[in-house]
Amino acid sequence: MIMSAKAAGISVPAVERRLSDIDFQSLVEKRPFYPSPASWSDEVLYFLFLDRFSDGREYGGFGDTKGRPVARHSGKRTTPPFNPLTDSGTAEWTSWFESGKQWCGGTIAGMKKKLGYLKRLGITAIWVSPVFRQVTGSNDYHGYGIQNFLDVDPHFGSREELKEFVKAAHELDIRVILDIIINHAGDVFAYEGNQRHFYSEGREWPVSGYRLSSGEAGSIPFNTAPACFENGAWPDGAVWPEELQSPDTWTCHGEIMQWDSFPEFLDGDFCSLKDIHLGDALRDPFVVQDIERRVKEFTPSLALRYLTDVYRFWIAFADLDGFRLDTVKHMEPGAVRFFATAIHEFAESIGKENFTIIGEITGGRSYAATILDTTGLDAALGIDDLPDKLEFLVKGWRSPGNPETAEQEGYFDLFRNSILDNRRSHQWYSKHIVTMLDDHDQVGVNHKFRFAGDAARSARLLPAALGLNLTSAGIPCIYYGTEQGFNGADPRTDDNSYSDVFLRECMFGGDFGSFRSSGKHFFNEKNEIYRFVQKVIRLRREHLELSRGRQYLRPVSESGRDGEFYYPQPVNGELHWVIAWSRIFAGSESLCAINTDTERELTLWIVVDSAIHAAGSTMNCLFSTDALQLGRSVSVMPIEGSAVQITVPAAGFVVYGQG
Repeated sequence: MIMSAKAAGISVPAVERRLSDIDFQSLVEKRPFYPSPASWSDEVLYFLFLDRFSDGREYGGFGDTKGRPVARHSGKRTTPPFNPLTDSGTAEWTSWFESGKQWCGGTIAGMKKKLGYLKRLGITAIWVSPVFRQVTGSNDYHGYGIQNFLDVDPHFGSREELKEFVKAAHELDIRVILDIIINHAGDVFAYEGNQRHFYSEGREWPVSGYRLSSGEAGSIPFNTAPACFENGAWPDGAVWPEELQSPDTWTCHGEIMQWDSFPEFLDGDFCSLKDIHLGDALRDPFVVQDIERRVKEFTPSLALRYLTDVYRFWIAFADLDGFRLDTVKHMEPGAVRFFATAIHEFAESIGKENFTIIGEITGGRSYAATILDTTGLDAALGIDDLPDKLEFLVKGWRSPGNPETAEQEGYFDLFRNSILDNRRSHQWYSKHIVTMLDDHDQVGVNHKFRFAGDAARSARLLPAALGLNLTSAGIPCIYYGTEQGFNGADPRTDDNSYSDVFLRECMFGGDFGSFRSSGKHFFNEKNEIYRFVQKVIRLRREHLELSRGRQYLRPVSESGRDGEFYYPQPVNGELHWVIAWSRIFAGSESLCAINTDTERELTLWIVVDSAIHAAGSTMNCLFSTDALQLGRSVSVMPIEGSAVQITVPAAGFVVYGQG
């Protein structure tokens, strides 16, 4: 049982009860803030789940910020590194699984101690899951059930520790993006009778009162602010800051049942998490697709204005570099526009000219592009057809695309359709779409597993998948543990409940370590996947075309004869072949290729840009999963304009270019 801070006798840090208590002027004056990057397309993100990342007790296998080996000393570090030969599958399954449903113990202090590990991996921006105070006694280890928007949850640490973490990251030229929520709060109040209520044609359900703790019947008056404080709600009960305690903050329509039904998906509670009324907006189903009109006719609520001030505070207090905005689908576009505009203006006022707001926008690519342009968000994450096509292209179960047809079936089709989506060029996607293999909840998937979790063959293909992710268009993001080959997967066949737990194993070991282990950590800087990612990120940094370049899927040929080049397509649902693409920027071309066949290397001819590579010139192997290929040159031949013949190792990844 998790005790409240007061019950545990823990001193509560001085945290403002009211927004009106914050002196914004003193937060920003006479203080330098860390600048934004010139282009986020040059960055490599790393998304870590704070509760599952590090508790700071690990030793062995990794170094500190200066690269010095971290050894066990004075009993403070008690968790040794994982050994796959002796530690895999040693935890009792039921207790291991149950541990994954609860708080596991990751902290801000532990995260800070792994900055050297992340720096050497090549990470330039860390996306941290929500740090805010959760409902007391809840198992909301994920951070999305907020009770106090102005405080850090004591499981994670303190506000000062967050500030020190960001400062330490900046000293290593690593930026910090904080995961935030304005759509909802935690389960902070009880409906009448302490019963679950569900959305029903916009009906507003009666409320018993604010909760003192998780599951409590709602004994605090659902009223204006003084009543909450006077009835002992501070700091563990109700919702804070005080300005949010007005009943007008909430929609009170009950839980969403139909997740795609308008306006239910906007106004209903996100499961038990209580929906916040962000403003007045059109609710006519005939205008749901008219995003511009909905934005124009939106009126922000006081709650939205208060939450905007909350996150202005966090930018100034912790010197943050960006936000990842949760559940954009469930928010009125007008609310997103209001928030993004205010946040960008504030960030610019303190010298952060390119503060990024990445929106979780579930839905199609065209819809995401419209939302970005209309609301002022900087990038989209969670576009529903992208993760599927990225993962299953590498596994040999999807088409890479075909520029010669109108169909939009393949992964590379997602990035070539700039005209249909009204984008100015292919480069739009490089700057405004975040791409990643694994993530923490896999929206829309019932039975969940990481990329390497469904079969041994998938684990062999992980380098190819990461190579594709890191060198194709978009802002790449590594999900924690992927660089260590985490293979979390739900082994059950008759139950999907808590399936997302298997995506959230602990890097620091604890009772819920990956590979069904316990008590062993995974910060292994000699892991072959870690080193692979490290090398590809270094290559990406050295060749600007790999981050900013236009992207072209390339036709291939076995024979190398004119007229016999083609874009590979699945046969009977499978494609075990070479997929090749080029990135071109300012007269430089890098040719990248993966082999989705895990059993045999493949040698093929691939078209390159004849304006850059004349017949008789050469291209060099800049990277290969077969180290013997590094530095080898291939001649450009006058075939299909210009083409080169290269060999791609089984389940491998190669890059050719100038250099």
